[in-house]
Amino acid sequence: MLEVLVVLVVFVGALTRATFGFGEAVVSMPLLALLPVSLHTSASLIGVAGLTVAALGLTSRSREIDTHALVRLSIGTLLGIPLGLALLLLVPESVTSTALGAFLMLYGAYSLSPSAVTAPRGRNWAFPAGLLAGALGSAYNFNGVPVVVFGTMRRWPPRLFRGTLQAHFLFSGVLVVTGQALGGVWTPELPKLLALSLPAIGLATWAGHRLHARIPAHRFERYVYGLILALGLVLAVRGVISLVHG
Repeated sequence: MLEVLVVLVVFVGALTRATFGFGEAVVSMPLLALLPVSLHTSASLIGVAGLTVAALGLTSRSREIDTHALVRLSIGTLLGIPLGLALLLLVPESVTSTALGAFLMLYGAYSLSPSAVTAPRGRNWAFPAGLLAGALGSAYNFNGVPVVVFGTMRRWPPRLFRGTLQAHFLFSGVLVVTGQALGGVWTPELPKLLALSLPAIGLATWAGHRLHARIPAHRFERYVYGLILALGLVLAVRGVISLVHG
């Protein structure tokens, strides 16, 4: 029964990632925390699952990428990884989760409001966003948050938004999974759970692509902002609960 629930959680997270281009870890990790699965197993499973979705998502979408932004994001991410170690020592995860959640809720709510600026912006923020993604990713596995915010600031069309994010997540995913493997995060339970989850990941990726194609381009941006708002709420609530019980 436990294996079925784990696979279901992985499916939901992979479906979210395949449809919108992000959100897998924030969706899956709190759900896995409700199950009797170790934190190391959960983190490594979602890391490998995210890398798999990113690889599958790019097989037919290699041209739907902002190459210039991707290079700057990737360089920033690589340089930001060591900063995450200092962040991990100085700032508790509960504080970071609460702060990020509050920021995402404010950003999502503002972007959905009629007063939000509609002109493309954020062209020069690729490197700082990548730097922050590397730091947050290596410290707390929150590498997607700064990249998603940067993507919405650039106001990329839906396919470019998802394609560029998947390319970046493929790059950062390789770093994360390699670091987890070398750092002893992988557990004996991981191979079995991953093998059971692979069909669900493949199905979720296929279904997510079909769902993405059905979302009208003029509504996709608002759906993304709504998802950012919801994920911010999840992060904030998780952070507050950790602060209270910590």
